[in-house]
Amino acid sequence: MTMVSFRVDDAEAAQLQAWSDRLGVDRSEVIREAVRKHLNRLAGEQDASKWEGHPLEEGESALSSVAEWGPAEDWSDWGDAAR
Repeated sequence: MTMVSFRVDDAEAAQLQAWSDRLGVDRSEVIREAVRKHLNRLAGEQDASKWEGHPLEEGESALSSVAEWGPAEDWSDWGDAAR
């Protein structure tokens, strides 16, 4: 693991400490989770722009119409069959 050090405003540091106390974890754990979530969001945004630049080809989207079929049969009346 690599150590990363940075400065934050006093108000943000107080909020960080309050959340750390509330959650019962170290401040560094709260920071690690926040960084991880932010990096995942940025990666998702980058993935979305890649998809926009390179849409699916016909063969790759061949099964998309299957999603519109819905259930093959209506099994809702079987909800009480296990009783």
